[in-house]
Amino acid sequence: MADLVRRRVAVIAAPSATVVALAAKAATTTIPIVFGVGDDPVKLGLVASLARPGGNATGTNYFYNEIQTKRLGLLHELVPKAVRVAVLVNPANAPLAEAMLRDVPEAARAIGLQIQVLNASTSREIEAAFATLVRDRADALFVAPDAFFVSRRVQFAILAARHGIPAAYGTRGEVEAGGLLSYGPDIREMWRQVGVYTGQILRGAKPADLPVLQATKFEFVINLQTARALGLEVPNSMQLLADELIE
Repeated sequence: MADLVRRRVAVIAAPSATVVALAAKAATTTIPIVFGVGDDPVKLGLVASLARPGGNATGTNYFYNEIQTKRLGLLHELVPKAVRVAVLVNPANAPLAEAMLRDVPEAARAIGLQIQVLNASTSREIEAAFATLVRDRADALFVAPDAFFVSRRVQFAILAARHGIPAAYGTRGEVEAGGLLSYGPDIREMWRQVGVYTGQILRGAKPADLPVLQATKFEFVINLQTARALGLEVPNSMQLLADELIE
């Protein structure tokens, strides 16, 4: 971000990663910023309010933290025998990790699940986390919707398949790579909207005048091939509820 500020770029687009948006906001109070974040941008200090951002930043809010309860419930419905669920967070992404650790345990208790929290910030630590959850006999894995984890989606799919672990993710890309299920906002729409706002700013619009948009479309995706490999039967009710079934 310091390099971008030195280059005096016209606008900084920071979609899909809270830490990136915060780094941009810390680096400049003048260059326009268009973000895409799952956390509350007001609480993060990115904007004064959703309707009137009031500074040099605006963008989209896609409610990752608010939908964790729903995603955990879907995992429980698809894997009803699961009792012990490992929750993997990235401590390097502090805002998201803290929100997960605040919201998920409460949601788990409400449906009778036991939670084990694991941390990973590197590929090697992901490997270590899987070794731990296998050793401790976790029944399923609940992965935080972290940008680094999304970038390692193939690694997750390989490890989950190797150890026979049902895993729930935040984005469809992780399920397309071989994950069991995902529930979350339409990430492609979020990226598109960041592009729309970036274009408007390049044509003269001010971030302070562009209200923060909130996601309205969410996707539930199931990988049926992965479910069969895990010996799971996907109820018809869940198949009808899903936005997409991957064979």
